[in-house]
Amino acid sequence: MSDRVLLAAGLGLVAATYGLVRLAYGLFLPDVQHDLGFGADVGGAVSSGASVVYCVGAVAGSVLAARAARWLVVAATVTAGAGALVMASSPTTAVFGTAAVVASAGAGLASPAMVQLVTDRIPADRRGRAQAVVNSGTGPGLVAAGVLALVLLPDWRTAWAVAGVLTLAVGAVLFLAAGRPERGRTPALPGRSWFVAQTVPVVVALLFGAGSAVVWTYGRSTLVDAGVPTTATVVAWIALGVGGSTVAATARWTSAMAPRRQWVLTTTVAAGAVLALGLLPGSVEVALAACALFGWGYTAATGALIAWTAAIDPEQVAAGTSVLFVVLVAGQAVGAAVAGVLVGTVGTTTTFVAAGVLVAVSSGLSLRTGDLRTAVATR
Repeated sequence: MSDRVLLAAGLGLVAATYGLVRLAYGLFLPDVQHDLGFGADVGGAVSSGASVVYCVGAVAGSVLAARAARWLVVAATVTAGAGALVMASSPTTAVFGTAAVVASAGAGLASPAMVQLVTDRIPADRRGRAQAVVNSGTGPGLVAAGVLALVLLPDWRTAWAVAGVLTLAVGAVLFLAAGRPERGRTPALPGRSWFVAQTVPVVVALLFGAGSAVVWTYGRSTLVDAGVPTTATVVAWIALGVGGSTVAATARWTSAMAPRRQWVLTTTVAAGAVLALGLLPGSVEVALAACALFGWGYTAATGALIAWTAAIDPEQVAAGTSVLFVVLVAGQAVGAAVAGVLVGTVGTTTTFVAAGVLVAVSSGLSLRTGDLRTAVATR
């Protein structure tokens, strides 16, 4: 199959595993809580556990991607798709929480698989933009989840069932589009200098993950609590996805920037959006604009991380992506757990403001860093 089919199917897998399954948790959370009867602390704990399992999947993916990227697609599809189906039929909080945690592994497996497939099958002169386009799949997935919510809520069970079926379908298409596995050279394990060169991206990714977690877990909940009409809260989530979807359109522009500049721009936009949601959650107009900006900023920032690690060492881009995404989501695990406690003690406004400041710090820390490629080139 053509490169275009591969990229479209890869974007679809990212859309399904991230937007429809992993990140849609926060969208459906208020309705799930109402039916199954658990509080913000349990919701934060489940989100934190899902982030930990995502990290396990991403680590496994980084080890296996060079040799078995196509089969990682199968593993990502099955864990995310089947997990969503179990969530849809969950009779208790324990079953739902366990399924949500397991399903999150799908996204962790999908990222290194797609980075490796793009690296292996797309010419070098188009590879950077191709990576950004595939990674932007989170946005369309969030839009699809939002549309399901508009049509089906409060019937969150049917919504999760549809998400599961769609995930299984798009994964099958990608498996066929990827073709037969290629027997290329497996990159050697990174050396010490490679890990040293990743230090700044790792630190800022951790902080960004911790700060961004509040939107993914409590973004819709804070709008509901502020009295925003239910339909408007779902439309805000769709706006978040629309913002993420525009990353594909801006990829030519952003991929021309140095990775550090991409990072500063995108995380600054995301920080402003988090602060706006925390300070003016009751304004529908502000909520819509903030969600759209956050969707673009977050998705484009993850693309900047891919570009950053590719600039450090193009031969280890799958491993580097896995490391940075693991750290990002580890930060989300901590951020979700802490936010769950803070929301119940100091309120959503303070929690969101603190998260916005943390995202801004992740942007500012990269301002004094230079080009890190030399550190690897001299190893």
